[in-house]
Amino acid sequence: MAVWLVVGLGNPGPTYAFHRHNVGFMVADELARRASAGFTAPRGMRADVCETRITAAGMGGIGADAQRVVLLKPRTFMNDSGAAVAKASAYYGVKPAQVIAVHDELDLDFGRLRLKLGGGDNGHNGLKSMRSSLSTGDFLRVRMGIGRPPGRQAPADFVLSPFPASAREDLAVEVARAADAVEVLMRNGLEAAQNAFNG
Repeated sequence: MAVWLVVGLGNPGPTYAFHRHNVGFMVADELARRASAGFTAPRGMRADVCETRITAAGMGGIGADAQRVVLLKPRTFMNDSGAAVAKASAYYGVKPAQVIAVHDELDLDFGRLRLKLGGGDNGHNGLKSMRSSLSTGDFLRVRMGIGRPPGRQAPADFVLSPFPASAREDLAVEVARAADAVEVLMRNGLEAAQNAFNG
């Protein structure tokens, strides 16, 4: 049975929990919550890992149509995410086409979502590290818009700043929507997910 590897990109630790750069972690947590499953930190994996399944009924389901899903939150910090992804890919026997990276995207406004296969890393260090460690960029991406920094704020400072408290409700909606997109992607394929969520 093919295994899906869903990589939430972010930085570990409470300091970064609500940062814009950590939306990938938020989506991985939401998918684990839907599956009623928890994360563990297997020795040598350099990541928090949650093993579950997906069926037509959703995350955590069981049945003949069940597909294995591994949710991954690298503990390596963003710039070295690929090390954890490569290790997990090898351990679970996951091909790049079954890897889904969920990440923040400066070039999309907050509230917009785009799914695609392959492409460049667009200055995103997590994607750059994954591309290097997997020796290919041909993995799936769920790109969550966070918008551009206001005024003259440097993009690096913007992504490493928290969402304002006033955006928390909207953020929860967007995290849930991105989790929905990941589920549709795994169940129905890229084209169906793009038709439903790309905007």
